Amino acid sequence: MLIILLLTVLTVYLVYELYWKRRNFPPGPCPLPVFGNLLSIANPPPGYEAFERWTKKYGDIYTFWIGNTPHIMINTWDKIKETYIRDAETYTNKVRLPALDLFRGGEYGIIDSNGATWREHRRFALSTMRDFGLGKNLMQENILMEVQDVFARLDAKLGSETDIPEVFDHAVANVVNQLLFGYRFVGPKESEYQELKRIIEAPTDLFGKPHMFLAMNIPVIAKLMPEFMYEGPFKDFRDTAFAFFNKQIEAHRQEVDLNDLNSESTDFVETFLKEQKRRESEGDSETFSNVQLSNVCMDLWFAGLNTTTNTITWAISYILHHPEVQDKVHEEMDKVIGSDRLITTADKNDLPYFNAFINEAQRGINIVPLNLQHATTRDTVINGFKIPKGTGVVAQISTVMNNEEVFPDPHTFNPDRFIDEHGKLKRVEELAPFSVGKRSCPGEGLARMELFLFIANFLNRYKIYPSKEGPPSMDKSNGALIAPRLFSATLKRRS
Repeated sequence: MLIILLLTVLTVYLVYELYWKRRNFPPGPCPLPVFGNLLSIANPPPGYEAFERWTKKYGDIYTFWIGNTPHIMINTWDKIKETYIRDAETYTNKVRLPALDLFRGGEYGIIDSNGATWREHRRFALSTMRDFGLGKNLMQENILMEVQDVFARLDAKLGSETDIPEVFDHAVANVVNQLLFGYRFVGPKESEYQELKRIIEAPTDLFGKPHMFLAMNIPVIAKLMPEFMYEGPFKDFRDTAFAFFNKQIEAHRQEVDLNDLNSESTDFVETFLKEQKRRESEGDSETFSNVQLSNVCMDLWFAGLNTTTNTITWAISYILHHPEVQDKVHEEMDKVIGSDRLITTADKNDLPYFNAFINEAQRGINIVPLNLQHATTRDTVINGFKIPKGTGVVAQISTVMNNEEVFPDPHTFNPDRFIDEHGKLKRVEELAPFSVGKRSCPGEGLARMELFLFIANFLNRYKIYPSKEGPPSMDKSNGALIAPRLFSATLKRRS
């Protein structure tokens, strides 16, 4: 009798897991109990092949289960335009995981917040960055200052093997800190950079591990894990990061004249503190709170430093693996620039092959295997399926940028795919490294300017050769995240 009862319970459970809960959603890979489909992407390689295989099998949308929670994966550009772009308001929310509250202390910041908090602070961040010269000469001047610092550091090591990523890491950090706090990491401030670097690098090492990835997405696993394996590292990171940012913010607060709210601000944090003072005078002490500022600083640091340095290091890695691409870039620069002067954004339209190289590098790097998880703000219909409000939806950019119909032989590095028959740069809308819709990367303008100015000036000044160990690994098998390349190389000044 007991055996019959157990078999009945097991049968009901399996029918529910394998059929009943899936019946109203688009077809997709069969989920495992508890884990869903996460085990397919939690271990190296990090999911690209699985997502591409499922797209070929199930089409432009399918259901991907993160634990017991369904997510509608949108895998073609036409379907992404139909949803995230033409019906953008339906896809503006983000999935709220318990790990986010553990990480942030609540619904704060820009990247992971929803509703009024997200709208107001994204708008504030974009407006403030525009005021400080994003897309204008002021921001370009700051970046070119760092380009010259890169030159000074690299010229001192010509002919010997040099840690290239470290030099660019420092330069990009200076750009971001100038924007946030108004100063560079030089002299006595150098120690702050080293401390910040340890903080910024921690999530890649820690949260990219398979067990952390699973626990962050499946609450029951998080509850079963001992504190030292899950909550402990989260709390340690949170306390360390916020202690650093709070210290910087409070030091800056002492330097800013908050009695003169109409004076021109010189950086993002000063602008935020003045807005905070203005709101408090009107009785609003919540919208621009201290904890929100710390979270926004963390967002801007991770978005501004990690993704940019990651892309630069991978782009240079591609150059080391494809010397013929470096030769073509140099040939174009010699023809267009013809000297060792600084390249500026005014030169951008005259360097189609270099821009094609940057495009192909961003397409090939494809940093995020599983794009950020959005949630529908209202009931909607996708491909005839009724999708309830709050359902997870993912614009799967990594699959779009590996689409064989748009990018033939997608796993081969080929900048010429972005050059048309007239030798001009070809616009391919499926190239979307900064994601799409209303929650696309707010720092896209700054990142594009940095990538162009840093890499173009670097390649115009130097010829780069692999170290004695050979070109850096292009293996992306690093858990759930794609890490920056770490390598040394030898440089020679170009005449």
